[in-house]
Amino acid sequence: MGKGSGGNGMTRGDRRRNARRERLRSLLPRGGAVIGIDLGEDKQAIAVVDHDVRVLARKTARVKAFRLGEALDWAVAQARAKGFTSVAVACEPTGARWMQVQRLCAERGLALVCIQPLVSHIAREQQDFTAHKTDEADCVMIARLAIELHCYVPEVLDETWAHLRHLGRRRAQLITAGTASVQRIADFLSVAWPVVTGACVHPFDSVTWLAAVQVVTSRCGGDPARLAGLGPEEFTGLARSAVGGWGGQRPVAAICRRVLAAAGDAGGAVAWSRRALFRRVADELGDLARTRAQLRAAEAGMVTVLGELGLSRLGDIPGLTALGAASILAEAGDPRRYDSSSSMVKHAGLAPAGNESGTFAGQAHISRRGRPGLRLAAWRAIWPLLRHNPVMAARYAALTGAAALAGARTRQARAAAAARARVACAASLLRWIYFITVHDAAWDAAAASGGRHLEAA
Repeated sequence: MGKGSGGNGMTRGDRRRNARRERLRSLLPRGGAVIGIDLGEDKQAIAVVDHDVRVLARKTARVKAFRLGEALDWAVAQARAKGFTSVAVACEPTGARWMQVQRLCAERGLALVCIQPLVSHIAREQQDFTAHKTDEADCVMIARLAIELHCYVPEVLDETWAHLRHLGRRRAQLITAGTASVQRIADFLSVAWPVVTGACVHPFDSVTWLAAVQVVTSRCGGDPARLAGLGPEEFTGLARSAVGGWGGQRPVAAICRRVLAAAGDAGGAVAWSRRALFRRVADELGDLARTRAQLRAAEAGMVTVLGELGLSRLGDIPGLTALGAASILAEAGDPRRYDSSSSMVKHAGLAPAGNESGTFAGQAHISRRGRPGLRLAAWRAIWPLLRHNPVMAARYAALTGAAALAGARTRQARAAAAARARVACAASLLRWIYFITVHDAAWDAAAASGGRHLEAA
């Protein structure tokens, strides 16, 4: 439990929470005033309250968030006129507007704290057990939550870390767009030209297949049989001119021959839809090619920025690529901002949420709170580690061994236990990344498996 000396029973977690609350109280002293702001697109509701949550002044500014400076100065003047020398600002991190408030507060030397939207949502219903919501009421509630220290200090991103974060978000958008294009193309071809997907084992992973289908759909005018008369060499030459747009260098002749052979096979096709669907497939293939090119550029940029941060050594973890590490850090931010590795795991929503009371002990689940993107990045990264990282493979084997699964009698129960083991491994990966980054350490298998401390890099 990490209990300290003195016999007071305090845990390490207690001490960390106390220290965190002391830091927040230094920003929000009991004798000060708080300016609560409910941010909107063109309307900003402002309330100045004291630590008894008495409203001292109100104002509604119908301006954009970046023009809030005058209203903020008015609110500070109202607090000072009531005799308050210490003034802090509280808001919800709405979109990107809170960054403008952060900038305005920094220019005026005001402390800024943020309220998590989930906390304000729960507090709104706790006030009168209804879902009553107005901007004017919300700004007072935001100030109250700040006074009660249900808040956090927003991160001030370093320019390089901000660059990595935005590249990570761009990558996630491109992955989503590319996946959607693949699904649409597969659906269209299942109606217009179903036999062509059998020309390759994993068609959408093959740049040759994609280039060959692009050649056919862009030239056939709705009838692939028009290209069936081309010779294999001529068709392969056309595919060679298209494969560069997919990031390839030269096509695989065997796949080109199979696609050309499928051009004369209309089996299973719906004739009246072919012309329109081939046009749509051609357009979607063009979109997919551009998306994947942009994705490659974004991923290359993330690896470059990881090097600028001096964290390329994270790629030395067996099974974890530099891109995988960059994807995790793009969502997590600088690990140094967390109090501990446990805080980073909780931020990902991978921390176990207990369900116990008295003699009752229910099934624990992960919290699923925090940042879903970080949880997804860690989940994606763990799969190759289970195969290529001996330490992680051993941990997973221990969690899914016969002794661990003694109570799992059904197939579903064993699958659920294996999933929980992968979640535990993903949490371990985040802890490794935290330690290596914060302590400027190098990868050490003995330390990762619970042996000696990691050596400094």
